[in-house]
Amino acid sequence: MNNLNAGAADDYQSGTLSREDCIYTSCYCEENVWKLCEHIMIQKQFHLEEVYAVFISNDRKMVPIWKQKSNSGDEPVLWDYHVILLHVPSRGQNVIYDLDTVLPFPCPFDTYAKDALRSDDFIKSIYRRKLRVIPADVYLKTFASDRSHMKDSRGEWRMPPPSYPCIETPESKMNINSFISMDPKVGWGEVNTLTEFVKRFGMT
Repeated sequence: MNNLNAGAADDYQSGTLSREDCIYTSCYCEENVWKLCEHIMIQKQFHLEEVYAVFISNDRKMVPIWKQKSNSGDEPVLWDYHVILLHVPSRGQNVIYDLDTVLPFPCPFDTYAKDALRSDDFIKSIYRRKLRVIPADVYLKTFASDRSHMKDSRGEWRMPPPSYPCIETPESKMNINSFISMDPKVGWGEVNTLTEFVKRFGMT
């Protein structure tokens, strides 16, 4: 088997990203991951085609995720949605970057799946997770948010927004709901059940 990327390998740095490389704003996971994709593209830390933004949600917008910084102990945080970054290298194991986890950063995929996502077999059906897997280059080109979903009925911020300008595209200033939606007929990327996602990217 030939390595089609061999000729360009010298242009890319090896290794992983640290938390210090990341721009982070609490409760703006979709933008944190967008900024992380942007950093990878600019710094050429590794090939962008190996990277995916992953939205986790469901029709009820109630998804439990364990090992989150906002909750101590072994109880999950119930998010309306959460966004993580998946790196699928050409060699070595797949890893997850979750800026809100207490697990290692990055975290081996199978460890994250076992400890943070766990299984849908033992939770109520209304909490079962789906995952929208979007190639990083597509995410960078298409995602837009005016952050209006983070304001209450009085127009006040539920959580302080990032200091940098809103992310937008020539086509849109706000399309986050197309990413949060787990309807495969809308938005970008591929929608998986949790079982499909783990089978697709896990080693075990």
